[in-house]
Amino acid sequence: MFKQVNTDYISWIFLIGLISLIMELVFFDGGLIYTLALSIGCLFIGKKKYHRKIGKILFFIGVFSTIFIVLNMFVFKFFLLVILAYALYGFYLSKQNPEKVQLMLTEPNQNTEEKEQLIKTSYLFSNKLIGSQQTQKSVYEWNNVNIQRGIGDVVIDLSNTILPKGETIISIRSMVGNLKIKIPYDVEVNLHHSVVIGRAVIFQNHEKRMYNQIISCQTEGFNKAVQKVTIITSVFIGNIEVNRV
Repeated sequence: MFKQVNTDYISWIFLIGLISLIMELVFFDGGLIYTLALSIGCLFIGKKKYHRKIGKILFFIGVFSTIFIVLNMFVFKFFLLVILAYALYGFYLSKQNPEKVQLMLTEPNQNTEEKEQLIKTSYLFSNKLIGSQQTQKSVYEWNNVNIQRGIGDVVIDLSNTILPKGETIISIRSMVGNLKIKIPYDVEVNLHHSVVIGRAVIFQNHEKRMYNQIISCQTEGFNKAVQKVTIITSVFIGNIEVNRV
C-alpha cells in the first residue's frame, strides 16, 4: 500500500511533523527537551559502559524513558493518526477498485535447471542503530562496504588492507555522525556525497558549511586507474573527511 504513496505527500507530512516537533519542544512543553536529552544521554553512557552493571541499568533506563516520552508526544500521535487515515483511505480505494490478478497455467518443465549455488562472503561492517565503527588498526582482508546507520561515526582506513584490482565500492547511509576515510596515495577516488547539514574535507578542498547539498567529484586518473575507489555516502547531519595516508 505504501509503495503507491506520492513522494510529495511524504515530504509534506515529514515537514509538518518536524515543525510540530519543534513547536512542541520549544513553545508548549520545553521540559521535554531536557528530559529527552537526559534519556539520550543515559543511552549513550549506558551503551559505552554496557559491560558494567551500571551501564546496563543506564542503557535500559534511557530506552524505556525515551519510548515513554515519544509515546506521549503530540508528533507521535500525529504520525499515528496520518498512518491510520491513509490505511483507511487505501482500504476504501481497494474496495472501489479491486486489484485483478490473472492466473497463467503452465505445464511443469521437465528440464528445470538446478538451483544456482551461492557462496556467502564476510563483511567489514554491519548495519548499526547506535555506536561508532572503524576498521582494524592492524592488517585486515577487504570487502566492499554497504551499510545503513543511525547515530555514530565511521572510520575506514584503506592503508591497512590490500584492495583488489578494479573498482572498490564504499556505500554508507547515516542519520547522524561523521565519516572519515583514509585513502592510499596510489589509489584514485570517485566521490558522491549527499548531506543535509554538515561540513566536508576532500583532500585539500574544504566545504565549511553545507546545507542540503551534493558533492560529486573524482581524481584526475580515476578512469584509467588499475585500483580505484567509489565512495557513495548520504548523511542527514554530519561531516565527511577524505584524506591521503
